Amino acid sequence: MGLEPEMTQMIEIDGLVHLLEQVRHGRVLIGIAGAPGSGKSTITRLIEERLNKAEAGTAAILPMDGFHYDDMLLETLGRRGRKGAPATFDVGGFRHILIRLQANTEDNVAVPVFDRDIEIARAGARLISKTIRVVLVEGNYLLLRQSPWAMLKPLFHLTVMVEASLETLQRRLTARWVDYGLPADEVVRRVEQNDMPNGRFVITESNPADYALENNA
Repeated sequence: MGLEPEMTQMIEIDGLVHLLEQVRHGRVLIGIAGAPGSGKSTITRLIEERLNKAEAGTAAILPMDGFHYDDMLLETLGRRGRKGAPATFDVGGFRHILIRLQANTEDNVAVPVFDRDIEIARAGARLISKTIRVVLVEGNYLLLRQSPWAMLKPLFHLTVMVEASLETLQRRLTARWVDYGLPADEVVRRVEQNDMPNGRFVITESNPADYALENNA
């Protein structure tokens, strides 16, 4: 689609929105990755809002979190305590949805959405119409080098890594769980034993993105 630079370039939200506004025909899948707490979900929503404000019905979001394994399955697999790690997602199902969206032969594709209030993914919670030109795919592990995640990157027309310092990640993640009313010891456990290890993994084990967007504010 002519959107990709030859090597990773820094970009700001305004520049990314302007770039995506150039998509006038067909459909593009944009992979927006980042560590937990990097702000990728917030940035993705902002981009969607701005694209749709300029022209209604241009963009829609597909969140990777909708492909979490159910808690009961995670208990059976012995992975409940690491929920959010790469091995707790249905990567194959995620890939097939991306392929359907890329083909764009169906009037609508139903996609799952993660409900953070209950920590469960809701199947078929959102429809992405055939008329959508820009699908904003957001998630932690979109650019991982390891199999089976590595099979996702070729499906994206353009990729963005949202970057934040480890200090920023820790501060945001702590505030997130405090806001959910969790006890102090549980907040520490989630941040130190799950979120931050996942974040470091994203930072060290992801392929280079087409663009990097710094978000330390």
